[in-house]
Amino acid sequence: MHRRKIEHDVRRIKPLLENFESNWDGKDSILYMKNNGSRNWRQMEWIGFYFEFRIEEELQSIMKFQKPIYGNSSFDGLMTVPWDFKAHPTNKSSKLITNDSEAISLAIRDYGCTGLILALGVATYDDEEMSFKIWHDKLKGKISEYEKERIKRKAPSRLRKTNFDLKKIAFLEINDNTLVRAGSFQEGFRNSDGSPRRPKVLLDLAKTPEEEIIDVIEFD
Repeated sequence: MHRRKIEHDVRRIKPLLENFESNWDGKDSILYMKNNGSRNWRQMEWIGFYFEFRIEEELQSIMKFQKPIYGNSSFDGLMTVPWDFKAHPTNKSSKLITNDSEAISLAIRDYGCTGLILALGVATYDDEEMSFKIWHDKLKGKISEYEKERIKRKAPSRLRKTNFDLKKIAFLEINDNTLVRAGSFQEGFRNSDGSPRRPKVLLDLAKTPEEEIIDVIEFD
């Protein structure tokens, strides 16, 4: 039953994403979010927030967003089943951090499965002078709390992504078998106030069974 539900969703979603732009320039993408009302244009990991923002624009006629909610966690969207949206550079790692473990487990209980709309592509990174970071920091106009904390800890700054070349959008099913196979991220971690961080599901995309790949859109 749940397989028919997620396939039904994909049949409606796929035609709306087949003409998705395939080259995401970092500066253009951040300015697009800033100029069109996104709250997340200041975020360092802009590719995920840009994809989420653009997905909401493309699917607003068929999908409810930030639903369902389980405790403090929500899914990015809801149709027949809940959906999350992720963008992932294939030239970095095959490991993907997804949603809250308990939220996914409860959603599978309630809906039979959840879905993942996954943008896969190749990322280009900042130069040694961190030109892109300097540009983004200047656009933000002030140092973020995250950056202040990093400086306080004397931790090195991570290289920013400057471009993302989209190769495919994959539609994945997340079910009980996925959870059995998946790892966990943040388990045992704590927030700055000492409270425990909720563990998230960690997928290895290199080990995704074919039956969990509902469909794929390929880009040149």
